[in-house]
Amino acid sequence: MSRAAGSARRISRAAGSARGRRPSWFGALLALALAVALTFLTLPVVAIFVHSSPGELLAALGDPAARDALRLSIETTTIAIAAILLVGTPAAYLLATRAFRGRALVVTLVELPLVLPPAVAGIGLLAALGPNGLLGGALQDAGIQLVLQTAGVVVALIFVAAPFHLRAAQAAFAAVDRRWLEASRTLGAGEARTFARVAVPAALPGLGAGLALAWGRALGEFGATLMFAGSFRGITQTAPLAIYADFATDFDGALALSAVLVAVSGALLLSTKLLTHDALARA
Repeated sequence: MSRAAGSARRISRAAGSARGRRPSWFGALLALALAVALTFLTLPVVAIFVHSSPGELLAALGDPAARDALRLSIETTTIAIAAILLVGTPAAYLLATRAFRGRALVVTLVELPLVLPPAVAGIGLLAALGPNGLLGGALQDAGIQLVLQTAGVVVALIFVAAPFHLRAAQAAFAAVDRRWLEASRTLGAGEARTFARVAVPAALPGLGAGLALAWGRALGEFGATLMFAGSFRGITQTAPLAIYADFATDFDGALALSAVLVAVSGALLLSTKLLTHDALARA
């Protein structure tokens, strides 16, 4: 036994020595990959602020059209995110905790908008909810108008952003230890209380990540909104649409408004992550 233990120690020392002599080329490759990715992903954002002086940013905020676009973006994305959280979170919980026939198809259909081109998303919304769409007659009978209306912006944002939250929330709920849920039910808590008091707090980091992704996608939405709701100042012209409108005639103004939108987006997403972290710390 002692001879075997001695042999094992010698093999371990030899392996450690060999590892020590190996060049760290893979570590350098990883660092290079990170540097390239970081440079490529941050350079366009940095360039926006380099080209936009503080005076231009203040001028952009002073432009009534820019203020209207920013206000509309914040209002519509907030409403859209609230609807996504209210409906998407329990839907993701069901997909994560239930096994049923056709589940894979349902998940695929829920995630399909992730890969749809914006133009296709806009055409699909018109074909479904437009005046001549599948539900157009029923909506008109109910007095609901979506096309070329602020409500249409909210619908477009929900359609393109909801899959981001659903996908992240589903993964977060699937990672929750089932024994916690079973223990809660054993102690007499109903399924609704188990969902609210156990599943949601345990999945909170993933839910926060999904919320941040969905909110970022909604803030940047352009194509589906333009095709379904149009671009009318104060009604449907969100910040991305205002940037596009200024692009041909006032590039500096478009850059300044882009910088403001980046700052607003960053502040909203950072606030979401901080609130999620604080809620998790208190849980």
